[in-house]
Amino acid sequence: MIIGGYRVGNHVVKTINEKKHLVFNCKNCVYSATLAEDKACRLHACSVASSEKPDLIVLADVYERVYDETQTKIIDEIAELMIDFEQQGVWGPEHLSDGQEVNEQYTATRHSILVRVAHELIAYDPIYAYLTALEELKKEKLRIAKMSDAYQKGAVPYLETLIYLLKKLEDTKIISQTKHYLQDLAHIPDTGQLYRTIFNAEIKPSFIGSRLLFGETKGLQLVDEYMVKDNNVQIFKHPDQIEYWYLINPPEYTLTPDKYFVISKTKEIVSEYRPANASITVGANTKDYFKRVFLSTIKGVAKAYKVPLTLEDQEMLTEIVTRYTVGYGILELLLEDRTITDIYVDSPIGSKPIKIIHSKFGECKTNILYSIDEAKSVVSKLRSESGRPFDEAHPVLDYDLPDFDTRVAVIGPPLSPDGIAFAFRLHKNTPWTLPQLIEVNGMNSLSAGLLSFFVDMQATIMVSGSRGSGKTSLLSALMLEIPQSTRIISQEDTLEIPGMYLKNIGYNIQRLKTQSAISVSKTGIEVPPDEALRTGLRLGDSSIIVGEVRSLEAKVLYEAMRVGAAGNVVMGTIHGDSAYSVWDRVVNDLGVPTTSFKATDIITVSRPIRFEGSLKRVRRLTQITEVKKHWTEDPEKEGGLLDLMLYAAKKDKLELLEDNLKDSELFQRIQRVSGMNMNQIWQNISMLADSKQYLVDVKKKIGIKDILEAENTTLATNKLRLLKEQSIEDYGKANYPQILEEWKKWVNTEFLSYIQTKYGQSKIDLTSQKETVKKTK
Repeated sequence: MIIGGYRVGNHVVKTINEKKHLVFNCKNCVYSATLAEDKACRLHACSVASSEKPDLIVLADVYERVYDETQTKIIDEIAELMIDFEQQGVWGPEHLSDGQEVNEQYTATRHSILVRVAHELIAYDPIYAYLTALEELKKEKLRIAKMSDAYQKGAVPYLETLIYLLKKLEDTKIISQTKHYLQDLAHIPDTGQLYRTIFNAEIKPSFIGSRLLFGETKGLQLVDEYMVKDNNVQIFKHPDQIEYWYLINPPEYTLTPDKYFVISKTKEIVSEYRPANASITVGANTKDYFKRVFLSTIKGVAKAYKVPLTLEDQEMLTEIVTRYTVGYGILELLLEDRTITDIYVDSPIGSKPIKIIHSKFGECKTNILYSIDEAKSVVSKLRSESGRPFDEAHPVLDYDLPDFDTRVAVIGPPLSPDGIAFAFRLHKNTPWTLPQLIEVNGMNSLSAGLLSFFVDMQATIMVSGSRGSGKTSLLSALMLEIPQSTRIISQEDTLEIPGMYLKNIGYNIQRLKTQSAISVSKTGIEVPPDEALRTGLRLGDSSIIVGEVRSLEAKVLYEAMRVGAAGNVVMGTIHGDSAYSVWDRVVNDLGVPTTSFKATDIITVSRPIRFEGSLKRVRRLTQITEVKKHWTEDPEKEGGLLDLMLYAAKKDKLELLEDNLKDSELFQRIQRVSGMNMNQIWQNISMLADSKQYLVDVKKKIGIKDILEAENTTLATNKLRLLKEQSIEDYGKANYPQILEEWKKWVNTEFLSYIQTKYGQSKIDLTSQKETVKKTK
């Protein structure tokens, strides 16, 4: 199409979520690619919209200007009006005069005005067309008042046509929005300013398929703001909505045109690049490799086109190009934010913004409107990386993203009739520790000391709870209570336990990855969980950790517990909201005999709590229950489940049931095999509890949050064990109060000095501060 003597860009219609997107290629167009500023763009849009009937209009250049459905409707209305005027022939002879010869002299001028209004101006400046018709109507009325009766009679068709045109124009949104302003004008103004108020496009880089919705934030309460790398995150509370708004404003949306040009040119150059077989060695980080390639290309493009870039600019542009080529696109901005626990991209993609679960604010609505093209690109990457199929015959894909410590589940047709959908579960990069759980009130110090003691006594522990209750968090924290000298074998179908981190801080851990529980495709390269566990039991004397007890592996696990094949602590997670429901699931659903279930020593239950029905959920350890051994059929009826600690919601506290301790078979067994009496046992538990609480108190005093990370708490736990061992060697038994005091002195001096040097904080002498650590019993 040629406008003003210049050829304009082609267009294409894309149907996305049953919405027609009319996309104009404006890259080589001489005009300015904006409906608000450029008459030629409005003419082109109206001309094409008259036949395509789009829902959204996109002008694609280095930037993409996306005009939403409301603004596109304005163009659609004008396009339809153009067609109506043309079909009615409003500039035909019958609309110019009564056909009498005396009025023929006026028809040429009238025809020219009607054509200009109803055919030419309306296509690129409907406001000016309306004003022209309005002014002509006023002039014609003045002429009629001065001219003869013959003129008056002959002008009636023309007058009625002008009134008709004005009425039809006033019925459109664009005129109805500006009519009150236009009718008061003394002369026809420059209409450009009016179009700027009407057409307000969402502007995004052309290389990003998704849209960011930057709505009006006036009246919203800003509750948090922080940076995730170079991405600004703002969280707002809406006065009339339950969910919070999570808004991102990444750097790629605020770049200058010359930087956009560098990115576009770089993507164009590297799009055909394929590394040679020898370019990437086994074990190399593919993303880092491509970053080096992209950085070199960006430098070359900037030099060739004389675009000045600082070193920071080069690194930022490299990150952006990497994100939208070999990365996961705009989703990476969410995956990098570790305050997010879940990301939901529901089908049909693009119909609603992405939803997230924030660790502090709960469910939030983002300003990201994901695109189906980006979704297909991500699916292609996941299919390639996982080696698993994803099609109508295999509509489920379950995979762990190694670069982000995240599990993703993808579903598609026919399972998901509305199209592809994603659910991302973001794991904590480092394992939770018992002091961290105490700090956030997930448990109290006594429960932490009690569970730490049971781990030390090599009890078998089942960590239960509903989805999102913190089962894996507690399991990871309990794994840190296993001595580093003990070999650990962990088995998971989804890699949630940070095994490599544990290995890096000194734990001897061997991970087993088993067949996905939800995958439709059971490929030959994946080992079923029951076979994997049998293999794990043959890998030597080790503690056994099962990430999720789901099916056939339950029988193998309990068989190992009964015959003592594990030889050390055995722990696993399982879905259940009470100790009884754990028994019910293991025995009745998973087919484990009741006699085998008795190999379980301790069941913990975690729950998300909503105080007084609040919308906010907090995670709490609500139950620690011993499984007794002398019962036959129903543990609840026969007293086979002995609660040691129960959660009281009114007090928000996990309380010790001291009266039940005398009936504990587990404590009696521990006394027989360890030589400790009950007083020594509780001194041991109190020491462990007080040590966890003391670290929390120290963290509050010195303000270094990372002091409670596993790499640091493990040092403190090791020192406590060494002091206990030394006490046993010196005195033949452990003097727990003395051990604790010596350990505190070590924390206040050597440990604190190490921590403050490590994190660059000036020295604080805690030994000179009077403090009271409340004893827990």
